[in-house]
Amino acid sequence: MAIPIAILDCDLLLHGRGHKTLDRFDIESVSDEFLLTTFGFPRDFIYYLVELLKDGLLRRTQRSRAISPDVQILAALGFYTSGSFQSKMGDAIGISQASMSRCVSNVTRALMEKAPEFIGFERDEAARQQDKEEFFRVAGIPNVIGVIDCAHIAIKAPNADNSSYVNKKGFHSINCQLVCDARGLLLSAQTHWPGSLAHRAVFTQSSVYKMFEEQEKHEGWLLGDHRYPLRKWLMTPVPNPDTPADFRYNVAHVSTHEIVDRTFRALQTRFRCLDGAKGYLQYSPEKCSHIIQACCVLHNISLQSGLDAWTFERTEATDQSEESSDPTENVDVGALRVRQELIQNHFS
Repeated sequence: MAIPIAILDCDLLLHGRGHKTLDRFDIESVSDEFLLTTFGFPRDFIYYLVELLKDGLLRRTQRSRAISPDVQILAALGFYTSGSFQSKMGDAIGISQASMSRCVSNVTRALMEKAPEFIGFERDEAARQQDKEEFFRVAGIPNVIGVIDCAHIAIKAPNADNSSYVNKKGFHSINCQLVCDARGLLLSAQTHWPGSLAHRAVFTQSSVYKMFEEQEKHEGWLLGDHRYPLRKWLMTPVPNPDTPADFRYNVAHVSTHEIVDRTFRALQTRFRCLDGAKGYLQYSPEKCSHIIQACCVLHNISLQSGLDAWTFERTEATDQSEESSDPTENVDVGALRVRQELIQNHFS
């Protein structure tokens, strides 16, 4: 019986069945400028990604006439960085929309597997000291090891548990908590929280909170804005400054904390699939979370490879839901004393 053409993958129509990978797009045949403008990264970095991810991609594509790792990576990079529909990017490199979707899924999973290698707080003593010095040069706050904040990435309304993903601005989103160093390198990226969950709730349920709370000795401070609770290891602004030193500390805090906001803007600018201005992610919350995580891993890989984190940074602030601090929160007296000593010693 004849098989209706409508149900066939067009890749099979074009190439038939076999047992080798298909090379639909020859990276050597295009210019450096084309690679950068179409896929968002230079040639050498794309080659590096192919070497890094090819074993994982080959494991997932042990099927007839599988798409080669380099084409899979180009397909995913094109989607991540353009924010365009998969069919449009698939046409650019000569694969079907179904194959484009598989490529994005495969590369996303391969990048997520690499997350522990590229995102983490682990630093040797020299690196930790360098981080503190770089933060200190920003505005004079000593002993800072990271800045923390959350941002909302717009997604389509999920089929189930719809209301839990509606944030305070009324759109469906994933609330992502990032911690970064002074260069914008991510130390933590938790990208799975429903949009209705407030920053403080995300924070207190996060692995970052648990890790720092369980430490007996803290190597330094995180900086969080007014939506975060003051802790001995987390410095926040003074809510009602009444001395010149308080004001100087708050100004320095804002200037230093801005680094994490710049990092969010750089992520959403380089990876247009995360930019709500280009439309929301058209997937389930779980898959959206995976795509966001993959982009975070790519951000760190590119930064560690020598690419500038701020090259594509947009200047306008990201559009985030408004949250206020909790006036009923119990004040940590020990943390209050630590912050006051910090202000007295460095901003008086």
